[in-house]
Amino acid sequence: MRLRHTAAAAVGALVLVVTQAASASAATGDFSYKYAGPDGRPQSVTLHDPESPACIVLPEVADPDASEPAFAPHNDTDTWVMVFTEPDCSGDSWTLRPHGQPATDRLKLRSVFLTDRH
Repeated sequence: MRLRHTAAAAVGALVLVVTQAASASAATGDFSYKYAGPDGRPQSVTLHDPESPACIVLPEVADPDASEPAFAPHNDTDTWVMVFTEPDCSGDSWTLRPHGQPATDRLKLRSVFLTDRH
């Protein structure tokens, strides 16, 4: 009887560990950027613990015909990030290191790919 309880507890612990590892699909930290609002003044957006690995199209600047690109990205997550000049993680790209310094206002972006590299 004791062996069955021990085996059940071990299987339960294993399921819990596997479930937690599988659901850990987010970078830890913040990714932020700025964009020109409707009145032309800069607005700031912060993505808290964004999904990774994943391509994220920035909704405020997703349509190149309707908006200027976002600018000044800051990767304060625990993973490497690639920023792209076009939606759907296309166009020119630059890589930002984990917990790096804010990039210059001259760095333009419309989408971001968060890797699973820490």
